[in-house]
Amino acid sequence: MKLSLFSFRVLVTLAALVMWPVVATAHCDTMDGPVVRDAMAALQEGDVTPVLKWVGKDAEPEIRAAFSKTMAVRSKGAEAKDLADRFFFETLVRVHRAGEGAPFTGLKPAGTDPGAAVTAADKALQSGSSDALVKLISDRASAEVRERFARVAQAKRHANDSVEAGRAYVRAYVEFVHHAERLYSNAASQGGHDDAAASSGAASNHVHE
Repeated sequence: MKLSLFSFRVLVTLAALVMWPVVATAHCDTMDGPVVRDAMAALQEGDVTPVLKWVGKDAEPEIRAAFSKTMAVRSKGAEAKDLADRFFFETLVRVHRAGEGAPFTGLKPAGTDPGAAVTAADKALQSGSSDALVKLISDRASAEVRERFARVAQAKRHANDSVEAGRAYVRAYVEFVHHAERLYSNAASQGGHDDAAASSGAASNHVHE
């Protein structure tokens, strides 16, 4: 399956919008997630470099300081090592999520289900093929659009039955059009972790049209 860059970004954007509750949790805050895995490797090698990619340049001093403190404590016994490692994991994940504008509520245990989208995205990278991910996203997004379309089409047929029926149609129409607008606008944007949240906020500015 060959997709243009724009087409693939459209599908990723659709997933961000229709799967947002799943994507927002992701798995960067789990013990077997990519952030903690890199943190474990960094501590094992005694080199902070592998984890610096997870934070912005302005947060680098905090991570370097936390790494140095952790390395200094790790040699003081098994219990101290576990506590020090946990401190570093939590610091790194907290700072990473803050950079995304996401809250940190503590590390989740290994094996926490990140949701279908995240699982498929990871498998795509592992396998070197995006086919399964594209199908998952396309099927979910298509179902959402079709459901909204059916709702507004049904309401349109009865829009002139009464004032209340007309208002119900308008509500369905506004929701449908704004959903389409969000999909298109986000597909044409730069992309990133906060696209879905930003688009949701932008759409709310037009909710009374």
